[in-house]
Amino acid sequence: MIVVLDIDLGNVGSIMNMLKKIGVPAVLASRCDEIEKAKKLILPGVGSFDQAMVNLSELKLIDVLNEKVTKEKIPVLGICLGAQIMTRSSEEGSRPGLGWIAGRTVRFDFRGEACKLKIPHMGWNHVQLRKESALLPQSAEPEDSRFYFVHAYHFLCDQEDDILAVSHYGYDFAAAFERDNVYGVQFHPEKSHKFGMKLFKNFAELEKN
Repeated sequence: MIVVLDIDLGNVGSIMNMLKKIGVPAVLASRCDEIEKAKKLILPGVGSFDQAMVNLSELKLIDVLNEKVTKEKIPVLGICLGAQIMTRSSEEGSRPGLGWIAGRTVRFDFRGEACKLKIPHMGWNHVQLRKESALLPQSAEPEDSRFYFVHAYHFLCDQEDDILAVSHYGYDFAAAFERDNVYGVQFHPEKSHKFGMKLFKNFAELEKN
């Protein structure tokens, strides 16, 4: 069963509706005993990095999440802020992240760029795959790689081979990462119509590593 983490900072209603639409069983959870039953996890997130980490700490969820992800190795998908808190830290705040992916989260910086763009980056954008993946398989149709973004920060991966896909807004940035059982996307699949449905279906069909 897929457990969607509810820490009062995510677009959980839209995610649950999309999973229901594609016939994937899922439950919302905010307690340790509920998370312990998960076969897969989705970490949504809308808001600030520090607040997300505070909420996880106050709900006493960090230990059980680490157990499920780093020891049991169940597949986990982070969405937007939910992916950012998988990194070690963020320029948005001072608290440490979960550290499941080697990297950090930074704000868009257009100093020195020819084009000064608005922040946040908002709207539909294409992504380009950097490696083979069951989450985002290579498609012959470029239109199949369009997703909806709303973000002022993005992640920087220490290791190039963790980058699953990139997008472009002023400069190329990592739009998705993958390391073993840990997956993160900077865009919002729950707002990305058929493209997001396909991603959630692929995640639901992932086998445990």
